[in-house]
Amino acid sequence: MEKALEKVVALPQDEQEAIASQILASLADENEWKAGFAEKRDVIRRLAEEAIAEDERGETLPLDDLL
Repeated sequence: MEKALEKVVALPQDEQEAIASQILASLADENEWKAGFAEKRDVIRRLAEEAIAEDERGETLPLDDLL
């Protein structure tokens, strides 16, 4: 991290600001994904349970058979 920051600090101000904007946007996007998954946790759990039950009943095919 320190090496990356040293290289960024050596860049012109406008390039530093562009990199900072990209980092902040990436962090915000990551937080949105985490929040979205957290909100959908029950739905994801239910879908996973349904998929496991289907597999246990023999209603699924191996992925290799589908490709």
